[in-house]
Amino acid sequence: MGIKQVKLDVNEVTVGMYVSGLDRPWTQTPFPLQGFYVRDLDEIKQLKSLCKHVYIDVIKGRPPVSTNLKTLHAESLRSRISARENAQKPANIKVAPLRIQRNQYPPVQPLKKEIKRARQLHQTVYQTVGEVLDYLGSNELHRVPIVETKRLASDMVDSVLRSPDAFTWLSRVQEKDEYTYSHAIRCSVWAILFGRHIGLPKRDLDVLAMGVLLKDVGKVKLDQGLLTKAKRSPEEEHEFETFVERGVEILRKTPGVEPRVISVVKTHCERLNGSGYPLHLQGDKIPLLGKIAGIVTFYDNTTNPRGARQPIAPSKAVSKLYELRNTQFQEELVVEFIRAIGLYPTGTLVELNTGEVGVVVEQNFERRLKPKVMLVLDEVKSPLRSPRLLDLAEDEKRKQALIDSGKKTPAEVEKIEIARDLEPGTVDVDVIAVRDNYIMKKEKSGLMALLEKFQP
Repeated sequence: MGIKQVKLDVNEVTVGMYVSGLDRPWTQTPFPLQGFYVRDLDEIKQLKSLCKHVYIDVIKGRPPVSTNLKTLHAESLRSRISARENAQKPANIKVAPLRIQRNQYPPVQPLKKEIKRARQLHQTVYQTVGEVLDYLGSNELHRVPIVETKRLASDMVDSVLRSPDAFTWLSRVQEKDEYTYSHAIRCSVWAILFGRHIGLPKRDLDVLAMGVLLKDVGKVKLDQGLLTKAKRSPEEEHEFETFVERGVEILRKTPGVEPRVISVVKTHCERLNGSGYPLHLQGDKIPLLGKIAGIVTFYDNTTNPRGARQPIAPSKAVSKLYELRNTQFQEELVVEFIRAIGLYPTGTLVELNTGEVGVVVEQNFERRLKPKVMLVLDEVKSPLRSPRLLDLAEDEKRKQALIDSGKKTPAEVEKIEIARDLEPGTVDVDVIAVRDNYIMKKEKSGLMALLEKFQP
C-alpha cells in the first residue's frame, strides 16, 4: 500500500493540494465534508485561522515541496493501523450515486407568511398522531384516522416546502411528555426538509412524511418500562427490536395504508453494512426513503434522547452521524443531510466570537453558517435588557461594503461569527420563550402587513 495521506503544518499548505483531513471536526468548519482542493490564497488564510495542521492526499493533489520519507512512512503506517481499527467498515458494498435535483421547489417564503398556518397545523398533527397511536394500541384499527393523517402529512410537506423554518421552530422543542409523538413529528420535519434539499418529488415527500410519522407504531405493543429503560440486556434488546415487525403487521391490517408507507416503516432501522434490523439488509437493498428515515431517526434520537432532561448540541449529533458514514449510513446521504439542516438548525443555542449568546431564529439557506440570531446574553453572559436580532449574513455584507468602499480597513472591522453551539442548560436561556416571542412578533408583523394592504 503506497503513501497517500500526509500530516502537514498548515503554514506549508499551498494552492493545488488536496486537503483530506483536519485537526478538528469538519462540521466545525465551512469546508466541504469530503475534502477539497486548495484553489486560492483565501482558502489557505481560512485554513490558518481554523487549524494548526491538516492532512493532504498526495495522490489527488500536489505533494509537499520537500518530504521526509521516514516521516511519511510512519504517517502511512499509522494511517493503515487507524483504518484497520475503524469501526465496521463495510466491505464491497456498492451503492448507486444519489440523484440530486437542485432548485426543484420555489424559493423559501419568509417565516412570517407561514408561521400562523404552521402553528395550527402542528397542533392538529400532534393531536392526530396521538389518536392514531391510541387506536392502534387498543386494536381499534377501523377507527384509525388514516385518511386524515395522510392529508395532514401532505399538508406538512407543503408547509415545509414553503418555509422550513416555521415547522422546524414549532417541533424543535419538546414541550410535553409524549416523547413518541414529539419524536415522530420532529423526524418527519427533518425528513421533509432533507427531501426538499435533494429534490425528491412531492409524491415521494408525502410518502416519506407519512411513513416517518408512523414508523414507531409498533412500540404501542411493547411494555413502557422496556421503552424507557436506559440499558437493556441482549434479550431485552431483541424484544425491543420487534417493534418494527409489530408495526408493519399492524399497518398491513389497517385499511388505507399504502405499501410504500409500510416500506418506510419496515426499513428505517436497517443499516448500510447490514447491522440493522429486522432483515439485516445491506446497501441499495434498503430503499432510499428507508435510508432517509434511518438518518433522521438517528439524528433526532441523538439530539433528543428519550429520558434526557435536555437535548445535546446539534454539532455533537452531526459529528456522531458523520462518524457512521459509509458504515451504518450512506456517505453521500449523510453529507447532504448535514447540508440540508445546517450545523445550527433553527432553535439552536449559540455563542458568538464576541462572547454573546443567542438563539438561531431563522436560517439563511444560501449561507448556512450565517443565520439570523436573537441575542439574549451579553459577552459576560448577563441578560440583555432587550433581546437583539442579528442577521449574520447582512452584518457581514454591510461590513464588507465598508471595506470595499475604502471607508474601513479589514483591521477596523470586527467580523461576527458563530463560535460554537451550546447544549441547552449550559446557560440560563429559555429557548421556548425566545421562540414564542419571536413567532408572536412575526405573526403580528404579518397581520399588520395584511391590514395595510387593504387600507384605502
